Amino acid sequence: MEGETSSSHSETTPLRYGHRAGHSQYSDGSPVNVFHSVNFRKDSEVSDVDDAHSQGHSRSDPRVARAMSWQNVEVTADDRDTVGSMRVISSKYESLDYDQVENTLFSYEENLILFQNVQCMQVKRWFVMFLIGICTGLVACFINICIDQISAIKYSTVRHFTKMCRDEACMEYALLVWNGFNVTFVTIAAFMVAYIAPVAAGSGIPQIKCYLNGVKVPFVVRIKTLITKVFGVTLSVAGGLSIGKEGPMIHSGAVIAAGVSQGKSTTFKIDGKVFEDFRTDTEKRDFVSGGAAAGVSAAFGAPVGGVLFSLEEGASFWNQSLTWRIFFASMVSTFTLNVVLSYYNGDPWTLSNPGLVTFGKFTGQAYYGYEIPIFLLMGVAGGLLGALFNGLNYRLSVFRLKYVYLRLSCVTEAALVALVTTTISFTMIYFISDCHPIGSNSSPEPLQFFCDDGEFSATATLFFNTPEEALKSLFHDPLGAYKPVTVGVFFCIYFCLACWTYGLGVPSGLFIPSLLTGAAWGRLVGIFVHYVFPGGHFSDPGKYALIGAAAQLGGIVRMTISLTVILIEATGDVTYGLPLMLVLMISKWVGDYFNLGLYDIHILLQSVPLLPWEPPAMAHNISAHDVMSHPVVTLNTIETVGKIVDAMSHHHHNGFPVVDPNEVTDRSFGTYRGLILRSQLIVLLKKEVFNETVGVTSLRQRIRLKDFRDEYPRYPGIKDIKVKPEHRQYHIDLRPFMNPTPYTVSQNSSLSRIFRLFRGLGLRHLVVVDDHSQVVGIVSRKDLARYRVFHHHFKLELEELHISI
Repeated sequence: MEGETSSSHSETTPLRYGHRAGHSQYSDGSPVNVFHSVNFRKDSEVSDVDDAHSQGHSRSDPRVARAMSWQNVEVTADDRDTVGSMRVISSKYESLDYDQVENTLFSYEENLILFQNVQCMQVKRWFVMFLIGICTGLVACFINICIDQISAIKYSTVRHFTKMCRDEACMEYALLVWNGFNVTFVTIAAFMVAYIAPVAAGSGIPQIKCYLNGVKVPFVVRIKTLITKVFGVTLSVAGGLSIGKEGPMIHSGAVIAAGVSQGKSTTFKIDGKVFEDFRTDTEKRDFVSGGAAAGVSAAFGAPVGGVLFSLEEGASFWNQSLTWRIFFASMVSTFTLNVVLSYYNGDPWTLSNPGLVTFGKFTGQAYYGYEIPIFLLMGVAGGLLGALFNGLNYRLSVFRLKYVYLRLSCVTEAALVALVTTTISFTMIYFISDCHPIGSNSSPEPLQFFCDDGEFSATATLFFNTPEEALKSLFHDPLGAYKPVTVGVFFCIYFCLACWTYGLGVPSGLFIPSLLTGAAWGRLVGIFVHYVFPGGHFSDPGKYALIGAAAQLGGIVRMTISLTVILIEATGDVTYGLPLMLVLMISKWVGDYFNLGLYDIHILLQSVPLLPWEPPAMAHNISAHDVMSHPVVTLNTIETVGKIVDAMSHHHHNGFPVVDPNEVTDRSFGTYRGLILRSQLIVLLKKEVFNETVGVTSLRQRIRLKDFRDEYPRYPGIKDIKVKPEHRQYHIDLRPFMNPTPYTVSQNSSLSRIFRLFRGLGLRHLVVVDDHSQVVGIVSRKDLARYRVFHHHFKLELEELHISI
């Protein structure tokens, strides 16, 4: 039962630290800033609900609906003031059920399992991971080939008009054609997101991170989300936006994993009758972790980096066997992509394209020990620029939540960004004359544009190219291939465009824009160092472009070990492992001083009750009695159908403690016997597992675990269950179906202990009992997530957040 409509927190709960409330100290004596918000509406603390529509909310304010765009749920007028706030937790998010219900049905099925069945399950898990790798690799190939073909048509057409109009003075037609292509592609992508699957906007990494943390983000792993993501990112990248296709591959891989592992599609109402044993939140979570890793592997050709990314940024729960299976899926994904692209490129089985983007070989580009201080300073610059990027994007995102909330306005904004991006790019190519001999460019098809024969336009190489090709040019073009003013202008413009673009209502990745921006200012550093120290050791700006790219990306997303391995695998050279690791650590530390990583910022803007790795600092003096929800809606071990229906109709909790109704008082609600989930009760009512008289039902003949798995994951609502009036007096014996041994805590347990138990086991409900096993309260995810610690400017700040309806 996640949350209560009435709570014991009728007033702000004081936070007790040591012997003085609201104040404490570090071990060195420096003060700790401890505070919490006031005037909380504790009487409206409602945790997970089955369907926000059933609460009678109306979408009276569309801007709030945009703010809750991950969910597509109804909102109330009371939520309007929370739009854009990072100090609010939304009760609209449900949690996932990771805890195994070890009831009588489960025990009976376990008794029938043989050793061969256990081995078969293991083989199935490996086979599903194999399918996930294959499908993710094929989807990546589809996206890459489509972008390549569409971009080829667009670029050839624009170049034709540019060449024709160069002599006839009709450059406005070339600009119009280029804008026509880009605006059309982006508008279609934005339209698909706005009207089909709003959750497909962005990279999808924050949503997948929330899902793997145990938060059920509606529609995040639906087939229509995948379709919108694939076609949307294809059109967005082809439309010339400052985005990449690599980030959305992580979300795509996760959706593929969720669909393949279930063996059915509820959208198309297809059930293949396979993998039925995997239709639980726990199994699905593990496969989604593998899909996210396979997406990283397909994007960068980095299978090890994919595993570490899933571990560092995604999965909250991990084990050794899962590591091997995820690594297997990642290898299959990159191998599939490699083989298919080798045929597409006309060189079958030449496995030299491990990912959608590769940085090329940095052979012969050694670095020296005395360059490390320069790299560390670049890490500081990357942290500062990343913090600036995140701060600007945060303010822009709040503006979007408040004012750009209608579907049509989201589509219009995307089209406007495409128009501005194209116009600025064309203007820069036209006015910045940076022509060089073709031999000084690494591109197989140099862009001439407004340069003479035998020359290429360095400006066009950056502005009139896919981001991946522009990134390779910055990494590998020799010294003198670009004028400093060209690279400087490109950095300033692309930094602003990337900041404006991330958060649009289109599928978009952040990795490539961040790398490209960092590579630009990194190359400027390389050029400057060469001018200051004209020796041969400083004559290669490509390595500085690589370090700048890593610093910029690290300063924005604040990833460390996984990003280090991804970049090493993408370069194909472990030589730069040490400077990359140092730069990423420095950029993260510097950026964290000012604000959070961009993914975390967007998670907080959506008011998701995400649980961090560690409990709030110094929370040992906060007890379960202080954080639990109270009173508790309970059911008796043998309950009438009418009371069960009424309880689920009036209370939207997802779990109900089952009690013996003896000695019920104002502070306790019966002797605790077990916990039963809302989804279980729904199936029991649908299958009419009840008797006219009190007695034990013949379970083996009337219901099986398969009946519960068949309804997963979209259980009917209580309003969809038609109970005859004469059946309301019938009885259901809940003992065979409830979990008789759920996790419980004493009301005197500390918040830290509760948090570690909740986080480590992936719990959804934690019942609080007294010394006599009487139910006195219940703890849910939001009861823990509302205590948040911020480390900011060397101060520790603790606040108690508001939980909105």
